[in-house]
Amino acid sequence: MKNKEHTRQVRDTVVKKFKAGFGYKKISQALNIPRSTVQAIILKWKEYQTTANLPRPGHPSKLSAHTRRRLIRDAAKRPMITLDELQRSTAEVGDSVHRTTISRILHKSGLYGRVARRKPFLKDIHKKCCLKFATSHLGDTPNMWKKVLWSDETKIELFGNNARHCIMFGVKATQLITLNTPSPPPSPHGGGSIMVWACFSSAGTGKMVKIDGKMDGAKYRTILEENLMESAKDLRLGRRFVFQQDNDPKHKAKSTMEWFKNKHIQVLEWPSQSPDLNPIENLWKELKTAVHKCSPSNLTELKLFCKEEWEKMSVSRCAKLIETYPKRLTAVIAAKGGATKY
Repeated sequence: MKNKEHTRQVRDTVVKKFKAGFGYKKISQALNIPRSTVQAIILKWKEYQTTANLPRPGHPSKLSAHTRRRLIRDAAKRPMITLDELQRSTAEVGDSVHRTTISRILHKSGLYGRVARRKPFLKDIHKKCCLKFATSHLGDTPNMWKKVLWSDETKIELFGNNARHCIMFGVKATQLITLNTPSPPPSPHGGGSIMVWACFSSAGTGKMVKIDGKMDGAKYRTILEENLMESAKDLRLGRRFVFQQDNDPKHKAKSTMEWFKNKHIQVLEWPSQSPDLNPIENLWKELKTAVHKCSPSNLTELKLFCKEEWEKMSVSRCAKLIETYPKRLTAVIAAKGGATKY
């Protein structure tokens, strides 16, 4: 076994002296290297006419060519397949290898693992409505968006963040995954989740309310009655503010719309399946990240941390989301109403 590799300059000197008529022994003594090394260098030069390092084959692959093709085929056909499943399938045919070996084979074929982005499936009618909304509001002044009170509901898990899951293969690195991802499996350690409603504007965050039980129209109107006007007042939106909500049936119920009319609250006309257009989605993501860093151990702590972290959201962050809203509209127009990076 070689202890070290001589430099290209030393190997060239050996060959030069050999051409000059020196024997193996004299070359060995002159350069202070073993005679066997001199012989190996010269034999290699005679065979390949070079002293440069040649490509080395390395350790032979543990997987046969047939198994490698099968791995690549399975990953391409089943985007949701995991490394563990691929590892088990190779073991069944007698080729037991490590997960990193499988991953390396897939990478060489241009297949990479990616986390599925949680995006709604958009039909043509949804894209058309989103495009229409973005086009019609692109020319609105910055002051108009500062008068909007944005709202939404979201579920926050006690253990883990359900915004990231579902590892995929068979996807080129440059491709964007847009799909409805299934709900994550329940935690083996117990846990649960809470539903919250909240609102915000460019002036900061408004009220946050935990939703107890199943949300219906009556419960939604109670939340609005107890929190909407107070939030608008705290954020100094004035009387002529615009309220944003999605098209959930309980939001668009006749009695709920009557409530808005009686309170003289203007409701922003909103396209269906359009989370990319609602900047509160960005705050939801930041909230969930911050809450799970607090490591709540029960639902009571989860509720407490949610409210604390929501109140900590900086005014500058909220203002920035609204200030850049025209860019969001431009992105939707560029995507022809489809999903965007937002």
